[in-house]
Amino acid sequence: MRTTVGIIGAGPAGLLLARLLHNAGIDSVVLESRDRAYVERRQRAGILEQGTVDVLRAAGAGERMDREGLRHDGIELRFDKRRHRVDFPALTGGRSVMVYAQTEVCKDLIALQLKEGGPLLFEAEALAVEGAGTDRPRVRFRHEGEEDVLECDYVVGCDGFWGVARKAVPAEVTRVFERTYPFGWLGILADVPPSHDELVYARHDRGFALLSMRSPSVSRLYLQVPEGTDAEEWSDERIWDELERRFETADDWRLRRGPITQKSVTPMRSYVHEPMRHGRLFLAGDAAHIVPPTGAKGLNLAVGDVVTFARALVHRRETGSDTLLDAYSATCLRRVWQAERFSYDMTTLLHRAPDATPFEDRLQLARLDRFASSRAAETDLAEGYTGFPLD
Repeated sequence: MRTTVGIIGAGPAGLLLARLLHNAGIDSVVLESRDRAYVERRQRAGILEQGTVDVLRAAGAGERMDREGLRHDGIELRFDKRRHRVDFPALTGGRSVMVYAQTEVCKDLIALQLKEGGPLLFEAEALAVEGAGTDRPRVRFRHEGEEDVLECDYVVGCDGFWGVARKAVPAEVTRVFERTYPFGWLGILADVPPSHDELVYARHDRGFALLSMRSPSVSRLYLQVPEGTDAEEWSDERIWDELERRFETADDWRLRRGPITQKSVTPMRSYVHEPMRHGRLFLAGDAAHIVPPTGAKGLNLAVGDVVTFARALVHRRETGSDTLLDAYSATCLRRVWQAERFSYDMTTLLHRAPDATPFEDRLQLARLDRFASSRAAETDLAEGYTGFPLD
């Protein structure tokens, strides 16, 4: 097999890249190790930045998102039993976010790719990227029990942290920056309408809590728990009781309870791999960087990566210049590190460390009070949350 761009991974990054390339008249092949049903049901991110929403619309993948997604114009911060709303459009010149699950983004992009795009091979396991430093890279993969080779002009690794793409970058040119947090998120899906019409981020002495949603009838909620917690150690009643404690306010707000249909624990870490390019191999999304979910940046960073690559490849076709391709890593990393900074700030603002001192507790409250009393501080948060520029 031969193609211009070999894409490893059919998550939102790989699928969106295939769509962008198709719209630009550039051929690609997508290799995905899992089957279609798995890709369309794996629960991940649910918040789309303004820039991501704009890209999906421009790519022709926004119709169902606009019909079924939930536009949010703000978030609520809770601390010390107080409530403070951050108004995104008022602070950012009209920007907002969209609640639309990654599973739904993938469904939309898969349908478009199978109808209009190039080959999308499910259960096609990438085994290795070879010749990344040459002008003829190739991907060895296994599909339907047989090994095959995909010859490419470029390879884009959208295959996540455990994929093969990053392993093709030589160790001698690699730098890794990472931080592991001593807590995780116990997340649940519950068949109950959300208890608030926007996301609620709560800082409490017992730990962080987040009220989110997947639809008008399905709630998504999270609790900070110690690192290594087993979700099955928490009964449904214990989860709801703890959520009530952490979301407590001084007014008459109440948390709605309902049947819990799914629960799991997500570890918290920050990770950046530099560079994001080696020769004709380009890394995108979790293959190159991971952020704690507090800032809702993971999927949106991946979108920024593939938009940057697609623009650079179109520029090369139109001008013959490799300038933008050569700048890919530096261009992406500027945005990546701003998102890492924002996610770290949000995480340390709202989560209580296991060894936190009274001094540190009061500093958290002082930082939160600053958002409630300073438009400048609010604006910085709103700009970061709704998304850093894609260009």
